[in-house]
Amino acid sequence: MSQYNQTSSNQNNSGRKNNSIIYWVVIVILLAGCVYLFMSKNRLAEDKQVMETQKNQVIDSVNADRVSLESDFAAASAKIDQLVSQNARLDSALQNDQASMAKLKNEIRVILSNKNATQAELKKAREMITQLTDKSKQYEARIAELEKENAELTGQNQVLTKERDSTVEKNIALKKAGSVLAAANIRMTPIDKRRNGKEKGTSKAKKVDVLRITFDIVENRIAESGTKQVYLRITGPDGAVLYTQSNASGVMTTANGDQVKYSVLKNIALTQNMPVKDVVVDWQQDGNYGRGKYNIEIFNEGYKVGSGSVDLR
Repeated sequence: MSQYNQTSSNQNNSGRKNNSIIYWVVIVILLAGCVYLFMSKNRLAEDKQVMETQKNQVIDSVNADRVSLESDFAAASAKIDQLVSQNARLDSALQNDQASMAKLKNEIRVILSNKNATQAELKKAREMITQLTDKSKQYEARIAELEKENAELTGQNQVLTKERDSTVEKNIALKKAGSVLAAANIRMTPIDKRRNGKEKGTSKAKKVDVLRITFDIVENRIAESGTKQVYLRITGPDGAVLYTQSNASGVMTTANGDQVKYSVLKNIALTQNMPVKDVVVDWQQDGNYGRGKYNIEIFNEGYKVGSGSVDLR
């Protein structure tokens, strides 16, 4: 009996011991599972954080690229607009370049307007902006070349215009000089008017009533037909110009620009390529004529075209 009780007690102790081991094993397994789950959760959280960080970095990089691209595109577009405006003053030689750059601008604008554009698309936009910048540089160089050519042409035109104007001025001057009338066969005749109305030539100063100037106008093939003005400038023995209101004396301008007095103005009816014979101008002095030499100078268009003289005693 006692042996049986001892055996039964030993079996109970052994069973309790086995149960304790099982419990501890279970506890250890549970603890290990908890640790594994905890570590796995932490690892997943860390991986998620790393992925979020990388994603944010990619987004930041894309946004930075977009901002940079938009800035570069704006600068390139502004430069091209300026060049196109500048080219508007030139010829149409650069129209093809303008169309090519406009197409590139539209393609870039489409990519940049897409808020969900990928890095590959932004990279493509970057390459197109580089192409656009290169084209704008070539365009600018061509414009500079055209402007240089235009400047040279303008300079040549100015020279030609100056030469043309000079030639025209010379031709006008030659025509004007050629149209100046020439006086010939100039005579100064002192006239003594008798009471009976008759006239007689005289060389005595005290008998002179009128100084009669007679001359011819040589035929002129350049001067146009019409009324021409001829100025007569008479100087007395003292060298002074004979000048009276009764003879409508006045002041004329010579071809040199000098202002000089004249004694009489005579209007002459001229027919082109035809001479005018025996033009008569009388100078009637208010007072007596003095002794000495009287000179006559005839002017047309400011030029002296003839002269003569007479002596009174």
